[in-house]
This record gives sequence, structure tokens and C-alpha cells, in this order.
Amino acid sequence: MHIQKSYIPHDGLGTLYIVPTPIGNLEDMTYRAVSVLHDVDRIAAEDTRNTKKLLNHFEIHTPLISYHEHNKHTRGEQLISSLLAGESLAVVSDAGMPGISDPGADLVKSAQEESIPVVVLPGSNAALPALIGSGLSTDKFYFCGFLPRKKKERLAELQTLENDSATLIFYESPHRLKDMLADTYQQLGNRQAALARELTKKYEEYIRGSLQELISWADEQELRGEFCIVVEGTEEETETDQFWWSHLSTVEHVDYYIDEQGLKSKQAIKNTAVDRKMQKRDVYQAYHVEE
Repeated sequence: MHIQKSYIPHDGLGTLYIVPTPIGNLEDMTYRAVSVLHDVDRIAAEDTRNTKKLLNHFEIHTPLISYHEHNKHTRGEQLISSLLAGESLAVVSDAGMPGISDPGADLVKSAQEESIPVVVLPGSNAALPALIGSGLSTDKFYFCGFLPRKKKERLAELQTLENDSATLIFYESPHRLKDMLADTYQQLGNRQAALARELTKKYEEYIRGSLQELISWADEQELRGEFCIVVEGTEEETETDQFWWSHLSTVEHVDYYIDEQGLKSKQAIKNTAVDRKMQKRDVYQAYHVEE
């Protein structure tokens, strides 16, 4: 177990700062974020050209280095070495919180493995404003990020979410939004949902309605900008016996699909894993141990 207390100096080690940047409105930049970016030795940026514009606006002259999905392994090793040598480093993404759907999370993990202190600043992020502005339940929510690009894999991922009572939050690009909405409607049914785009900007917009209504809206638009999609969860189950399989063991569950529905064992195991929200390998092991 490793306990980090960020307020205690770490002799000889640099500090890794995770610094969120505005997702649209530059006034969302915090005083603390500006201060950290000014004081660190270097800034690792997803796109140095975009970050340079931000730094120029706030008159920050800290040296920049690129760190993104395509160079994260080699560049990540270099950054960890510099932190071990005592250099302080801030990580920023193009917009929002580093580590959410970007390689910042890999660098945090590597730093923790080397006992390098990590300080995360609070700040801009699209998911939470979209959730709160959607008007859907905020009691329990699940951040799904980007769904797979291929339809078959996208539907399979959505199938694992269909019995989740949490409000679901997705990110999607404009050119895949229509397909994503259609597949979500196909797999989850006609739930209430909301689209959020241009958050914090002049033309910020929320489109709320059923998934079917949102599909109709999207069909009539020239879609631009990244979207955040918020979808209501299923009605929460209060008793486990509301599931048809609740009285069955995992092995009996698999056998039901084989004996009653004529499925091959591989598909029966997959269906059982989806129903019970288990890893497929765990169902496989449980089933074959009992054989």
C-alpha cells in the first residue's frame, strides 16, 4: 500500500501536476491552473500548437513538450525520468481534464509506480456539466466515454449497460453520432436522453427528449463539434428475484441456455456473463470446474 501526502516535500523527486484547461470558455481557467503552468519546469501537451495559444493568452512561457496517444510509450518514459531527476511537470490535454479519454491516465499510473507525487487540480470537464444540464437523475451515474467504432462491438458494449440503473454518459464525434444514437435506441429502447454540445461556448446547446426524438433531430442537422450524450438508466431493480435467472447458479444458468435454447457452450457462457455482469472468463472457469 502506498500513501501519498501531497503537502509533504518529496526530496529529490519532481511533482506531476494534472491540469485541466477550458473546454471552450477561457474564463473557466482557474488562478491555480495558471500559477502551476507558470511555475513548473515543463508542460506536456496533447497538441503543442493548441496549448501554445492558451499559454500565450495567459502570458505563460513555460517550455512545451508533446505527449499524446501516438508517442505515449517512448515520451512517457522520458517524462518519468525527468520527474525522477527532480523536474516538475504539468500535463494538459487539448481541453478539459487530462486522463479522461486521453493518455494522461497512463502517465499518472507510471508516476505512482515510481512513488512520484501526483497532484490533480479540479477544473473543466464536459461530462458533469452535461449530466447536470440534462435534467436526468444525478443520484448515480456511469461515465462510458467513447463507444467502439464498429457496430457489432458497439452493440455488444451497449448490451452490457442495458440493465444498469445509473444514468449513462457518453462522448461521441459528430460523424458517428447518428449511428451511435440508432444503436443505443436499438439496444436500450426509447429512453429519455439529452445531447450537449458547444458547452461553455457562446452557442452552448442542450437537446432533450426521447432517443427516437434525438435521432430525428440529428437526421435534420449538419452536425459539428464533439457531443456529450446523457441517457437515463433502466428502472432500478429492488429485488434480485426480479431477474428470471436469480434462482439459478452460474453453472445452471449456462446449462439453461444450452439445454433449453440449444446454444453452444461458448455462446451460452457469453450470454450468462452479460446477464450477470460478470467477466466471461470467470463464467467459463466456474462452468468447467463443475464439469
